[in-house]
Formats: sequence, C-alpha cells, structure tokens
Amino acid sequence: MQRRAVLSVFAGAPAILRGAAAPPLKLAVIGLVHGHAGGFLRRIAKREDITLPGIAEPRSEVRLRYAAQYSLSDTVFYADTARMLDVAKPDAVAIFGDTLSHLAAVEACAERKLPCMMEKPLAVSIDHGRKIQAAAAKAGIPVFVNYETTWYRSHRALWKLAKEDKRLGAFRKFVVHDGHQGPKAIGVQPEFFEWLNDPARNGAGALFDFGCYGANLCTWLLDNRRPVAVTCVTQRLQPKVYTKVEDEATIVADYGDAQAIFQASWNWPYNRKDIEVYGESGYAIALDPVRLRTRIGKEPEQTVETPAIPTPDDDVVHYLAAIARGQAKPAGLGSLENNLIVTEILDAARRSAREGRTIKL
Repeated sequence: MQRRAVLSVFAGAPAILRGAAAPPLKLAVIGLVHGHAGGFLRRIAKREDITLPGIAEPRSEVRLRYAAQYSLSDTVFYADTARMLDVAKPDAVAIFGDTLSHLAAVEACAERKLPCMMEKPLAVSIDHGRKIQAAAAKAGIPVFVNYETTWYRSHRALWKLAKEDKRLGAFRKFVVHDGHQGPKAIGVQPEFFEWLNDPARNGAGALFDFGCYGANLCTWLLDNRRPVAVTCVTQRLQPKVYTKVEDEATIVADYGDAQAIFQASWNWPYNRKDIEVYGESGYAIALDPVRLRTRIGKEPEQTVETPAIPTPDDDVVHYLAAIARGQAKPAGLGSLENNLIVTEILDAARRSAREGRTIKL
C-alpha cells in the first residue's frame, strides 16, 4: 500500500518518502523586482528535477537583464502574468513581485488551481492577507510564504530543544534582530530599492521588510498564538536615502505571559538574522544559520554547530516541489495561519507607530 508523507517545516516532519522518480517539476516565476529572485533562479538552474517554463515580468529592462545574467532564452519571458500561466502551464509558481502585488499573483494562481510560494512578507495589510487566504481556500490551493530563516539549521535545533526536549521551560522573552546596513548601502537592484522605499508597495520600510522575521519565528514557537497587544516605535535615521519610509523599527509584542521584541533595521553595521529565546530554566540563541548558543540550569554556556536538515525541509525549492507533488502541506513557518498572524502584528505595529500608542488585539 502506498503511503504519503505529510510534512511540516521544522516541526518534527518525516523525510519525504521516495518512490519512482517523478518527472521534472515545471516551476514558473511571477515577478523579478524582488532581489531574492536571483538566488532562487540560481538554485533551480542546478536542479535536474526542475524546469523553468515561464517568467512573467512587465518591465522590459528587468527581463533583459535577467535574461543576460542567467543565460535565459527570450521565449521564457512574458510581460503578462495571465498569458504566461496559460501558455507555460506550470505545476507550481514562485512569486517575486513587490508585496502589494502578492494578492493579484495568488488570485491568478488560484484561478488556475496552481500551488504557489511568495517571498516574505505575506501582504501589505491584514485585509490583503485575508483576501489571499480566501482565494486559496476557494480554489483549494496550497500557498506558502518563504523566509530565508525557515531553512536555518539552528532554528530547527532551537525548536527541538525548546518544544520537544522542553529544556528551556516556559517562554518568557524573545529578542530578535534582523536587517543589514540598508538596501542602498548593500547595493540592491534599482527596481528593488524603488518599491522598498514605497510604503504602498512595501507596507512600510524596515518595519515590514525585517519586522516580519521576528513575528514569524515567535508565532511559530508560540504555536500560532496572537499577542494581546503590540507597541512600535519607528525612526528615519537616513532621511536623505529613505525618503518615504522608516529605516528603523522596534516592535514589542505582549503575549500576557511572555514578551517579544523585534528589532528591524536598515542601520546595522553588518547583516544579521539572530534570535534569543529565554525561558524559565535557560536560554538559546540562534547566532546564524548553523550555530546555537545555550545555557540551561547549572550547565555551562556552550555553542554548537547544529546538524544538517533532511530534505525537503532544507531548501525552499525542495519544499515547494514537495507541496506541488502533494507530498507536503504548508505548515509551520510558511503556513498561511502563521503568516496571517504575522501580518496582523505588522499591521498593528504600523498603526502603533503612526498613532503613538499601544494597539490592543
């Protein structure tokens, strides 16, 4: 009798059950204005189990640059999303447009019953997030939100330590630092900078760009609990560079029995994505994708390199392929349930910063 594995990102998921070799997955792309599109294209270029039947991108100069940079045929590119999906007939779709465009892209995929993944965050508002959820539910399609930090070995080890081994005790505080020197300083593509600096297309500046990481991880560790209140302070430390959005944000999420602080910044002196988790009996700090620092009870502090993650939980392309083939269901860090709460936190944080008060949820 055939068995099907139902997989959950970083929640004790079994490895994919291997049977006969599946035909290559036809994976299309909607949008190229998100700078992470390049890394995704590099990943699938190395895969014999993936083909790229179409890319939809309305801006001709962006299409031409990506065609040259990745040695892609002109026949792969389309200016119109609907035409690309109807002609290319993909098995699944990866979305790399600005955050405002996520709703329209998911609705196009839903109309054609296509599983899809989008680069974080889910949406520019909770209203858009709920419309994405409704479109996915009506069409019966899986929708997955991708974060770089979903695939960190250190985060999987932190989950095991806190949730399975229960070494940290009850959670009391989370402190999450995310960001870099800023989009301008690190030299993002002009089309990427353009919408990151536009509150309508990005939702906000650093608040949405990097605040989403901490909200995503803490929502996951707290089993999709919503905070009871959100407070946020934003600043614009580089007003001549970021003319329309803030470049600095600190979000405090009150969970009643625990507190979470998300520090999102385009002003760090270096790139960082790390999380500190404090419980009643110890702490764990995921320093980077691999290393985890812990101190529990009377044990001395130690830093270890965490073990590799089995496929398909190790990589966004592996995971999206498993979803498209019915071998996985979006869960954990990438799930709509988690990311609707993330969007609600970001929406409340934006309102808190504007109104100068705590927002009760």
